[in-house]
Amino acid sequence: MTPTFPRIAYEALDVCNGVTMAAIEAAVARAGLSAGAEALDVGAGNAAVAIRLAEAFGLRVTAIEMDPGMAALARARIAGAGVGDRVALVVAAAAGVLARTPPVDLITALGTTNVTGEGRPTPQAALAALRRALKPGGWLLWGDLVWLSEPPGPLRQIVEAANLYADHAGWQAAATDAGLEVVVAEISPQAVFDDYARRLGQAAQRWLDANPDAPEAGSVRMSADRVRSMLDHGRDHIGFGLYLLRRPG
Repeated sequence: MTPTFPRIAYEALDVCNGVTMAAIEAAVARAGLSAGAEALDVGAGNAAVAIRLAEAFGLRVTAIEMDPGMAALARARIAGAGVGDRVALVVAAAAGVLARTPPVDLITALGTTNVTGEGRPTPQAALAALRRALKPGGWLLWGDLVWLSEPPGPLRQIVEAANLYADHAGWQAAATDAGLEVVVAEISPQAVFDDYARRLGQAAQRWLDANPDAPEAGSVRMSADRVRSMLDHGRDHIGFGLYLLRRPG
């Protein structure tokens, strides 16, 4: 599989976002789901969250990942954890899978891209699409970048090239507008987000040091530099929000 910056970086991480697994587990525990409940992990990345849902809560998880390189890593992690009987990997865009999957008890969607299949959905549109995939009384654990303060125009343009984001109050308002109840709303501590950013850069640099002449080195370096610049310049403006939301039922 061709090395890419996301594959290299996320192979070195536990959670592929600026949030701890402990925070994710604490939020999921609030849902009080029984073993055997059905879950979707949208944008599974390295499958760490999907694996943990199976191991810690006994859930049956469908992990959705559209990037073939990341899916290969997820498949290896699922096999290595011995949870292949409880975690099924689907390599496809999320919108199509959501449209054909019966409603589930829990959806985890952390740092996802284009869950509606319509380009850059608004926060409300993304959350409304996921609400429709939940059973009445079902739960959505949504996590994504959050604006901590109003960013400079160029920074917003770069960060929102693939997704649109909101501030902390805006994410909660979008959830309410989408017909979801907000149960947990928190922002990761700055130290957690800083550690996430640091580990991304370190993973890329280790790979570049070990593979200086690889054909992919230029693109990996360019992607790593772009992400590092974005996070460095955005440190006072960008955080990560985690929201446990419930579909009334």
